[in-house]
Amino acid sequence: MAGPIQHPTAADATSLAVARRHRATLLGSIHAFEQALAAPAGDPGWRPRVSTRLHALRGAFAEHIVVTEGADGLYAELLDQSPRLARAVRVLVHEHAAVAAALGALQRRVDALETTVDDLRAWASDLLRDLTRHRQRGADLVYEAFGTDIGGET
Repeated sequence: MAGPIQHPTAADATSLAVARRHRATLLGSIHAFEQALAAPAGDPGWRPRVSTRLHALRGAFAEHIVVTEGADGLYAELLDQSPRLARAVRVLVHEHAAVAAALGALQRRVDALETTVDDLRAWASDLLRDLTRHRQRGADLVYEAFGTDIGGET
């Protein structure tokens, strides 16, 4: 059974504001990558564009890790307010490592010219699904801790 909802302190509000802004930036990078993937693969610029957008997504995700896991990050604030959520935070941190590794592996596959477009799109779809689930679990955790929506964008 969950404990009472904790309302954010001034410091929490700052980490929440940073996380909320970054969440929007990360979503923009995800959408840009999805658009690049969905473009006609026969276009000679398709693979370089996918590679560039994936590189940007990797950077945005690396920043997401800093914003959430850093000493002054969202998870530190969340655990100060709601230590009962430590297991859920550990799960998200573990997912960070897995998603970052998958993004790196996908980048290598995109840059390897022998990898087929169909394979790239399949791997990217799996990764994007995992990333979407991770983002939702993070939003759910913030709501459970603070009773606030970190960004219910569509």
